[in-house]
Amino acid sequence: MDLANYRSTWRVAVVLCLSWLLAGCGVNTIPELDEQVKAAWAQVENQYQRRADLIPNLVETVKGYAEHERETLTEVIEARAKATSIQVDASTLDDPEKIQQFQAVQAQLTGALSRLMAVVERYPDLKSNQNFLALQSQLEGTENRIAVARRDFIQAVERYNTEIRTFPGRIWHSVLYDDLPLRENFEATTENAEQAPQVKF
Repeated sequence: MDLANYRSTWRVAVVLCLSWLLAGCGVNTIPELDEQVKAAWAQVENQYQRRADLIPNLVETVKGYAEHERETLTEVIEARAKATSIQVDASTLDDPEKIQQFQAVQAQLTGALSRLMAVVERYPDLKSNQNFLALQSQLEGTENRIAVARRDFIQAVERYNTEIRTFPGRIWHSVLYDDLPLRENFEATTENAEQAPQVKF
């Protein structure tokens, strides 16, 4: 074997060895966790979209029974319009202000839906309508899915932020991934959300 072939073989061996060492030391962990955050956020958006898609049918069903509840129905329709107008995708996920706007309009929609459900209590015929019951059940299921998707997003952000702030991820972040910032997490958007509600009978 001549010297040129020997050096070439040696270089290939060194590159393979370094690749193997780097793959095992967490150099890919930060991008993997970043992608998990983006995927978790997409699931949050998916569930909010599911809720927004259910609302027109729910409003139409209620409208047939509670025509004079126009103000509440209008609030729900307007809140839905605001909620669907603000989109936060993977490209804007690093903008804390955009996340807060998104959370605020979703909280407004949640409040409007709560008021709508309170109105429904005054209409026994509506409460027994099969179409309404099916929509109400789907909406409740969607609210549960939203809670799960938000929890998964919070956990993904926690793993990602922890990785880029601790060793050895901190080194890889400063050397290779300094363009990836810490991620903002969900915050309570309802006033006094940290306080337990009072239940009165």
